[in-house]
Amino acid sequence: MSEEQDNDILLALVSSLTEKEHSTEVILDTLVQSKGDPQLAAQILNRNQPGSDDGAGKRKRKRTLDLDGWLKGTKHAKNIPRDASSPRSNSASPSKASTSSLRTTQDVDLMTILKQPSTSRKAPPRKQPLTLSSPEMVAEHTPCTMHLSALPSELASRLFYTLEDSSKNWQRNKWWLFDRLVESPHKTAFFVRKTDGISDDETWHESAQYWYNGRKTDRPETYPPEMEEACQIIERLVTEELRKRPFRYSLEWAGGDTGSQTDLLWRANVAASNRYEGRNESVGWHSDQMTYLGPYCTIASLSLGTRRIFSLREVIPSVESDTRSAQTFNIPLPHNSLVIMHASCQERFKHAIPPQSAMDIYRPTHPRFPGGPIEPSNCRINVTFRFYRPDFKPASIPRCKCDIPTVLRADMKNRIDGKKDSYWWACFAGAQNNGKTCNMWKIMDMEAEGRGPTIGSMRNGETKLDSSVRSARETEDIDGTT
Repeated sequence: MSEEQDNDILLALVSSLTEKEHSTEVILDTLVQSKGDPQLAAQILNRNQPGSDDGAGKRKRKRTLDLDGWLKGTKHAKNIPRDASSPRSNSASPSKASTSSLRTTQDVDLMTILKQPSTSRKAPPRKQPLTLSSPEMVAEHTPCTMHLSALPSELASRLFYTLEDSSKNWQRNKWWLFDRLVESPHKTAFFVRKTDGISDDETWHESAQYWYNGRKTDRPETYPPEMEEACQIIERLVTEELRKRPFRYSLEWAGGDTGSQTDLLWRANVAASNRYEGRNESVGWHSDQMTYLGPYCTIASLSLGTRRIFSLREVIPSVESDTRSAQTFNIPLPHNSLVIMHASCQERFKHAIPPQSAMDIYRPTHPRFPGGPIEPSNCRINVTFRFYRPDFKPASIPRCKCDIPTVLRADMKNRIDGKKDSYWWACFAGAQNNGKTCNMWKIMDMEAEGRGPTIGSMRNGETKLDSSVRSARETEDIDGTT
């Protein structure tokens, strides 16, 4: 049986053993945590699940979580060979034993087995959203820093006009979600820098196959002059912020850090741009894909035009979900403001641009043409500058059985610390393939896949470490923790 078929069966088996329905992403999270053992994954998902009341004051019988009992209790038990019905025959390696027994039951359609009624667990009360109205509050409550008037005002106006004109030809992304084709409520475009920011090779992006939502896209446009000018300023701002941080995460990129104060620690070689027109165009809760960015990436988000709310909400780790609830932070973003989402933001938070009940009209400080009139606008242009790491080039990205590049996901629910947190490669074909996916996934292994250099490898003496970072680590020994 192929690896993809094994994964399908594992997903189905864990789903049938749980007392509550869970999304594929949640089940994958738990399988990563349990090292592929379906019994342990089911136990984790059912942990602390209270029994439900049957309406007559009696507790319902606790559901059997034992795999033997589940197999014997199904109508398919007669199809399962007697010598393979229990994966516990090899107690020293339950994960391998479970997989071995599953491979002998190819005639059992696990997805047709009905789940028992789910039981609910009372979650802690949700906190009221907190508005972060200043850069100081943003830095205090989130892994972000905020800069007001990030660009010279004249450059910010020129860049806004350039992208507003360009956005007339931008497209709305489409993808499949739960057997339904949906369309993004805003327009988007993708720009690539002339070089990768590391070398002078101008052909680096020509061989790259850029994919979005499981489909191959056209070759992106290069930075217009105004975007290149803004990028150089933003690179320096981000580098200054990185130097202020008391530590860096182990898996962060370290290729540009030679210890010199003149080095740019972060480069921006791509820019995803979005246009939100009016108060209703929006984007829902999500974390940015890290497929080409790598773990613990840094993203610089520039806002131009009318003021909109940028919302952040932490994803609570599973071990803390019974004791605290997620806090939502709302950050008003005026024209020419820059939010730097530092390392751990994509691993710990999801973000959104919600619809608004009311919105101010943006009036540029400079006219489109010298001597021309000031043209008010209800449009917000967002440019997210990103660094496509050389160790995550398109050619190095694993492909799934659908023969498209997988996406890199963080194990957001089962975070441990900055050193042991897991990531996995997963099939994303379902977003464009009529909702169909091969369900392939595998844990990312930085060392085995030959990726780096990273901050962690610098600490181990493979590369020179910036003195301020090294001093903080030697004093506190906090490599990879917050």
